[in-house]
Amino acid sequence: MYNITDILNSFRNTMLQTGIINDNEIIPDGVLHRFHINGDKRASKNGWYVLYLDGFPSGVFGNWKSSISSKWHMKPLSHFTQKEWIEYRRRIEEIRYQHNQIKMQEQQQAARRANLIWNNSKSANPEYPYLLKKHIPPFIARQYKSFLILPITDFDGKIWSLQFIHSDGSKKLLSKGAKKGRFISINGISNPVQLLICEGFATGATLAQLHSTACVIAAIDAGNLETVAVAARNRWPKSKIIICADDDRLIPGNPGQTKASGN
Repeated sequence: MYNITDILNSFRNTMLQTGIINDNEIIPDGVLHRFHINGDKRASKNGWYVLYLDGFPSGVFGNWKSSISSKWHMKPLSHFTQKEWIEYRRRIEEIRYQHNQIKMQEQQQAARRANLIWNNSKSANPEYPYLLKKHIPPFIARQYKSFLILPITDFDGKIWSLQFIHSDGSKKLLSKGAKKGRFISINGISNPVQLLICEGFATGATLAQLHSTACVIAAIDAGNLETVAVAARNRWPKSKIIICADDDRLIPGNPGQTKASGN
């Protein structure tokens, strides 16, 4: 049998090896716990873990913000009995379910905040510095306080999150808002004959001016291009879909072109 102190120390040290510093008490009750990671913004709880003691010590931990997650087990996998393997797989599925449930709840809460902000915003000033710099009209953009804001939606038009653009061009997304598979609709979506999918709003606005009959949506970043494109193909199997990726040739690996090609 393992000593509980050794188990907790091993679990904490494994967290530390992945860059996750948790100074809080670790509760081994098989329930997902959130905690503040040293170095993150104050009051944030991006760290999470689930730890089991019964049967054989095992668990999972991760960083919500970076999407990093790691499995941990005190006993080497090669020493697992068939019964332990079955229980271990069950635990992993249970943890995945808990994780997804919490994430879904937070995304729904973020969606409510996004809609509240959107409904209290005003039409964007065409003279807004970012728009002038990029030589684009506002399209769907609005203004909230000192920011341009853009709705991040699904294919049914539901707003899940917002992108905020400052006058200097810096951008941020609404905290905990859903992004995967969602996008910014530049000029509306309605069973398009031709669909252009790009990364950012400015590129999309430029494309919409050049191709006025096409539907243009922005996937927000290169990592979301494939997910949005696949969802669009499933939604509109007969539409012509063109991926308008950024050419990041000056960045190692050229992420725009790499992600657009599905690699």
